[in-house]
Amino acid sequence: MIAVLLCSGASHAFTGSDTCKSCHQQEYENWRGSHHDLAMQLPSGDTVLGDFDNAEFTYNGVTTRFYRDGDTFMVRTDGEDGKLTDFPVTYVFGVYPLQQYLLPLSRGRLQALSIAWDSRPKAEGGQRWYHLYPDEPIDFRDPLHWTGPYQNWNTRCAECHSTDLQKNYQATTRAFDTTFEEINVGCEACHGPGEQHLKLATTDQLKDSANAGFPTALGQRGEWVFSEDAAIAKRREPLQSRAQVDSCGRCHARRGTLGDYHYGADLLDTHRLSLPQWPLYYHDGQVLDEDYVYGSFVQSKMHRAGVVCSNCHEPHKLSLRAPGNEVCAQCHKPARYDNQQHHHHAAGSSGAACANCHMAETTYMGVDPRRDHSMRIPRPDLSVVMGTPNACNQCHTDQDAPWALQALRQWGVQFRDTASHPARALQRFDQGDMRTVPALAQLANDTSAAPIWRATAIEALGQVGGRDALQTITSVLYDDDAILRTSTVRSLEFLPLHQRFQLLQPLFDDDVTSVRMEVAVSLAGVPLDQVSPEQATALNKLFAEYLQVQRLHADMPGVQLQLGVFLVSRGDLPAAEAAYREALYLNPQLVPAYLNLADLLRTQNREDEARKQLLLALEITPDNGDVLHSLGLLETRSKDPEKALGYLRRAAELESNGTRHRFVYAIALHDLGQPQKAVQQLQGMLREVPANQDVLLALANYSAELGQREQAISYARQLTELAPGNRNYQQLYQQMQAQ
Repeated sequence: MIAVLLCSGASHAFTGSDTCKSCHQQEYENWRGSHHDLAMQLPSGDTVLGDFDNAEFTYNGVTTRFYRDGDTFMVRTDGEDGKLTDFPVTYVFGVYPLQQYLLPLSRGRLQALSIAWDSRPKAEGGQRWYHLYPDEPIDFRDPLHWTGPYQNWNTRCAECHSTDLQKNYQATTRAFDTTFEEINVGCEACHGPGEQHLKLATTDQLKDSANAGFPTALGQRGEWVFSEDAAIAKRREPLQSRAQVDSCGRCHARRGTLGDYHYGADLLDTHRLSLPQWPLYYHDGQVLDEDYVYGSFVQSKMHRAGVVCSNCHEPHKLSLRAPGNEVCAQCHKPARYDNQQHHHHAAGSSGAACANCHMAETTYMGVDPRRDHSMRIPRPDLSVVMGTPNACNQCHTDQDAPWALQALRQWGVQFRDTASHPARALQRFDQGDMRTVPALAQLANDTSAAPIWRATAIEALGQVGGRDALQTITSVLYDDDAILRTSTVRSLEFLPLHQRFQLLQPLFDDDVTSVRMEVAVSLAGVPLDQVSPEQATALNKLFAEYLQVQRLHADMPGVQLQLGVFLVSRGDLPAAEAAYREALYLNPQLVPAYLNLADLLRTQNREDEARKQLLLALEITPDNGDVLHSLGLLETRSKDPEKALGYLRRAAELESNGTRHRFVYAIALHDLGQPQKAVQQLQGMLREVPANQDVLLALANYSAELGQREQAISYARQLTELAPGNRNYQQLYQQMQAQ
């Protein structure tokens, strides 16, 4: 299967990096030996860094051996069936601070071995084999095992480690015929195919061509100048496009792929972007899980000021433009910022380094520290009230957040927005506090805020619905920024289908694929025989595009899950069931697929089959609140109240984020004849989320049923205070007072 992965030669538009050398010698030499150049290589004595001299590494009871068979580098480890098997190393992957090895499986699959080589110097703890998941007992049945779907090179890694990658997945055989034009990240991976540029160069026509024959121009550093007495430089001319940042974001972002890549296009035209939402990010936007830079950087003031990647990084060598604080001094005068009056640390110490305070590191993959590119001010005040990290305590690990906050106060630093910071609203919203809705609407409408933050607030508003959400959504639905349009379309789910249809018609042919995909999902339930022929034709085109894009990635369990949801909305239940079952074939531990499949089966009165799916999911994750919750709801319909309450109680006890499971458990207690216990459950919740209107409304009604008039009136009054414009709450309050 190795041969099919070599350069395909199918496209004559790509000419290869070697063709660039003669005219761009300095750039070529800078690129040679860079992480892009060494992103993926054939195994050899020069490229393999790991110890293959019969070295052994034991993990989870399995001893893996690394050895050589002549010129072939071999790994003996547990395969797909858990049995020790010998595998040849097909490619080496990456170079520093770790190197992984790609091993072949059937059907054209290449898999990244989870035992990696720590390529750091021995003095730093390197030159050793280690496992990427040292604290998790992962075996061959786990999708995180090296043979599983989440370690598959063809799907998960290849696009960003080679040039012009074509995945070529065949869903009918579940096989890959993956090809690439260049094994590594070559010149054309960023600049696009070079054939036209080469033709123009050889005929002396470059000066007459837009972008020199390339599909996009990436040189956007601009000229930065200091105005009189200013401590921070500004661009002489405003940045006109995100071409460079979005080009880098293709690989340096937490995203999913949509269809074919288009050089120079908006990132959202070719990829689905993850927003800074919990649990991928902390509520203030700091990285938690891996975000690969883009999602952090576009939050930053630097991005909004027009800074691009190449202002700080040399794009071919990938090194910083200058050492240490000098890279920041390009735009921030050292006399103002690189001194003890600003950073309050001894010169030359780690605390005097700009990046250590403003770009804190988080280590991923065991040995790879990566900096948060949101370039934020350390906020120990938010650490005190929210539990978010801050750079002070990431360095001063022997101290706590109140100590750090007091230290800043002694330096004269005072935070005036601790209570009103948007992160507070987002965190409280996730805890069920609806009093944050006006703050979220304010953020969503704030044109001075980073669009990615506005999009995050918009999606939160969409979960609530109501007037604030509708007013905000209609004001930004057609915004020029694709990230706002995408999130706004996604947030419209609270509206009736006919209203969504009316609002979204102008976006049927939106220029950006992400927007069109969200429109397709939102309108999947539209009956085509109830709209005009022209509208039906447009929707059919939209739905066909959605299916085409999703089927390009039919190898991904999550895509099959999304496809199932779409097909349910379209009313194609057999196809939806097939999609859910394919998701579970690809990843037998994908709990949301079990939940969706069970729900689909239940709607068809196949409750025994639904129960079987949920019990299978419970075997995989015995303490999964969503599974227990679904089982509880299923058993309420089967008229087994004790079993139902048992499942719902366990789900409620396990809930640590949000209130849904606890609230439903309280409702079930009431509906199954235990109203006093329901009130006790709700009162416990209210102490945690005192502004949750659903909890207050249930307490008002249940207290009235129990004859607890004063308590019922108190709860109703709180509702009117929280939502003074809600007529239903006013009527409830008046009725209870009159009783």
